[in-house]
Amino acid sequence: MATIEEITDRIRRAAASGALERSIKLDLKGEGFIHIQGAEVSNADLPADLVVRVARKDLEALGKGELDPMRAMMTGRLKLSDMGLAMKLLPQIQSLFSSAG
Repeated sequence: MATIEEITDRIRRAAASGALERSIKLDLKGEGFIHIQGAEVSNADLPADLVVRVARKDLEALGKGELDPMRAMMTGRLKLSDMGLAMKLLPQIQSLFSSAG
């Protein structure tokens, strides 16, 4: 399993284009945070437009395609602060998740 620093670095490379229109915070359920705003990626616990709460192992499984995002939400393994915004940003979020795997 990758460390939070390794996952953050992968996401940083994926976000380098700055194409993400809104800020996203990945809350890794007590293991830390990954905050993405444009091309800036940090491990700070900053406010964000969308908060995704997911365990680090589940984030990696999502990135590898081993865990279906809809199933993760239905079982409580993935929680979103704003479902409407998440749906709007879905292609960008999927790109970030795939880089985390």
